[in-house]
Amino acid sequence: MEFTTEKSSNYNNLELMPVKEILQHMNEEDQTVPLAVAKALPQIEKLVEVTAARMKAGGRLFYIGAGTSGRLGVVDASECPPTFGVPFDMVVGIIAGGDTAIRKSVEYAEDDIEQAWVDLQEFNINDKDVLVGIAASGTTPYVIGGLKMANQHNIATGCIVCNSGSPVAAEAKYPVEVVTGPEFLTGSTRMKAGTAQKLVLNMLSTATMIQLGKVKGNRMVDMQLSNNKLVDRGTRMVMNETGLDEQTAAKLLKQEGSVRKAVDFYKSN
Repeated sequence: MEFTTEKSSNYNNLELMPVKEILQHMNEEDQTVPLAVAKALPQIEKLVEVTAARMKAGGRLFYIGAGTSGRLGVVDASECPPTFGVPFDMVVGIIAGGDTAIRKSVEYAEDDIEQAWVDLQEFNINDKDVLVGIAASGTTPYVIGGLKMANQHNIATGCIVCNSGSPVAAEAKYPVEVVTGPEFLTGSTRMKAGTAQKLVLNMLSTATMIQLGKVKGNRMVDMQLSNNKLVDRGTRMVMNETGLDEQTAAKLLKQEGSVRKAVDFYKSN
């Protein structure tokens, strides 16, 4: 395989660049990321389709990764319950080294090829579920081991990597390869590669939740009303769907607990 993520930056002597020039070049590199994601859309589509099918049948979505990749998986998983009103254990993000590694790097955690499967066993992962390995390089042993064991247990496997022809992609039945090329800062895959992974994760979780009926029109009708901003947003959504005034819509939303339930109650009476 070719480690394009590790190739030398297209720029040199970064420490001598004026700040304006640093930012301009970083922005130029960032603009290439959505184009790289676009090339992978057919792969992303296949992963969404199998994920939605498994979840409709009662399965769950798991992410595993190390470092930045693991943190991105944890972020995407943790945002699904408030955004779509799903149970907290329906989308699960696991990072090598455990939750401690979310804030502080755990040395050599990513090099343990057996630990991912041990971590997944705590959630009783089974053949109804989907496992997506996230690894910019596509060579992380923690991810490779998890995918390999999942395959042996008939669990649907996918991945999000940023090199082509990687060992991680070889293990995944539904690989997504977004080749982002050299980083502005050589080898710093938290930059373009991380951005690409976040974009794909946004697509995977959002498109899947739409397929699961968690969106109506273009609105998050099952979102959790966990702060004043979201209550205000929910009130406006109820007003838009029912024609009620703000005070009545807010009262109905509080009574029913979600936009979907509030609208359904209104339309059934």
